[in-house]
Amino acid sequence: MAGHSQFKNIMYRKNRQDAARSKLFAKLSREIMVAAKLGGPDPDSNPRLRLAIQNARANSMPKDNIQRAINRSTGADADNYEEVRYEGYGPGGVAVIVEALTDNRNRTASSVRSIFTKHGGNMGETGSVAFMFQRVGEIVYKPDAADADAVMEAAIEAGAEDVVSDDSGHTIICAFEDLGAVSQALTEALGEPESVKPVWKPTTTTELDAEKAEKVLRLIQALEEDDDVQNVYSNFEVSDEVMRKLTAA
Repeated sequence: MAGHSQFKNIMYRKNRQDAARSKLFAKLSREIMVAAKLGGPDPDSNPRLRLAIQNARANSMPKDNIQRAINRSTGADADNYEEVRYEGYGPGGVAVIVEALTDNRNRTASSVRSIFTKHGGNMGETGSVAFMFQRVGEIVYKPDAADADAVMEAAIEAGAEDVVSDDSGHTIICAFEDLGAVSQALTEALGEPESVKPVWKPTTTTELDAEKAEKVLRLIQALEEDDDVQNVYSNFEVSDEVMRKLTAA
């Protein structure tokens, strides 16, 4: 595995998954608000909102918080967020895509550019790295959802394209336009997933040694800690030996 999924696994092994729960809820709320504002507050007729709610539930976001976010999208004082995407390069020449929801483009662009610079990278123009990624749907289950064979069988039946199972869980990949249907079929077969979302999957990867990989991890972590940033993706790859060094650090 490469890129952001690999980063996630490393950070899980360092026990960082509970470090910013309130910040996670804030980002999930923002996605729900934007989805409801763009497509209406009814999840049955708004696929994006339906996925946002499913993802929020998978992250144990309280029902009241979800409903509050939907209600705020239709209020007179609703915040006006816009979706922006930034692209650039990190240490070792790895490609990085940053997705944000912001009510102030100048603030967010300045912040993201500053983080790139501080951590040895540089922000490029839109399209400068996106050609190295493919937009797909990603559905993640915890390890105890089922064994690898059962997950594979359910994924094939649901129409998924790929499954990766390891100690950290099961990651199912499908076509971007099939995400809603595949996630619904998997929920019926395996239960509620840990996350359901569109992602940027790298089609070309850059292998890094331990030193550069550590720098890239710090860059990604800093980007993800920014309040406006929703998701970060990268195409870095590390060998098993480097992985062991990173998880032991």
